[in-house]
Amino acid sequence: MTSVAVPAVAGVGPVRGYLDYYATAMRIGISTQFQYRVANYFFLVAHIAEPIIYLVVWSTVAIQQGGEVGGFTPNEFAAYYIVWTLVRTMNITSVGAWEGHIREGDLSRMLLHPIHPMHWDLSYFAGWKIVMIVLWLPIAALLSLLFRPAFHIEPIGVAVFGVAIWGAYFVRALMYSNLGLVAFWTTRLGPIVQVVMTFELLFSGRLVPLSLMPEWAQRVADVLPFKWTFGYPIEALIGQLPTSELLGGLAMQALWIAIFIIGIRLLWPVAVRRYAAVGG
Repeated sequence: MTSVAVPAVAGVGPVRGYLDYYATAMRIGISTQFQYRVANYFFLVAHIAEPIIYLVVWSTVAIQQGGEVGGFTPNEFAAYYIVWTLVRTMNITSVGAWEGHIREGDLSRMLLHPIHPMHWDLSYFAGWKIVMIVLWLPIAALLSLLFRPAFHIEPIGVAVFGVAIWGAYFVRALMYSNLGLVAFWTTRLGPIVQVVMTFELLFSGRLVPLSLMPEWAQRVADVLPFKWTFGYPIEALIGQLPTSELLGGLAMQALWIAIFIIGIRLLWPVAVRRYAAVGG
């Protein structure tokens, strides 16, 4: 795996150094993943089956319920799940990054760099997203022709979505980065990840729009991070949220990003000491 170091240029502050690092790593991600565009396209197409199943099921339910269920018509379900494919493409992250770095020996090399290893995963995957968005566009066009989505797009919703979709990526990536630190203590990370992903499926808006969930489930979703990685950015674009909730959602994303950054800062020194002791 290619890596880069933080630029050490005279007169360049730490913020500029991080920006240069992210820009460089993203360029590496774009150039590398573009070489595997066919594999990436098949990867993307494989993810289409899940939302299409949800779309067909809930559109059928809406028709049987008189044309609407949970505030969604069949065409609005189409809009929801087509945007779902973009949001899902954006918030895919390596849930086993730390486990892989430890197992493959990459972490020892990464620790020699003057920057936290987490930044490589965040920036490289961010570059990969650019490639995936380009590949997603024709798929979205085809799905739109087949299912005729009904959007209620407002300029503020588009603007918020442009920020929220990246916020969703960083919330989810940092969440699983925190969870992945468990790999420093156990080689059985998979079962823990599966439990978290089950909660994510139920409380994120990934399985169904949260308005179709019971009231208690919606309240639980409001205080968990999952909603801000799926349901919130989707509903921001398709026009399901008032302005107060649009802006409030950005604040919640920022809050969770801050929480997970603090979590990594607290857990990382302990995890590295554990790694050094075992490695030694």
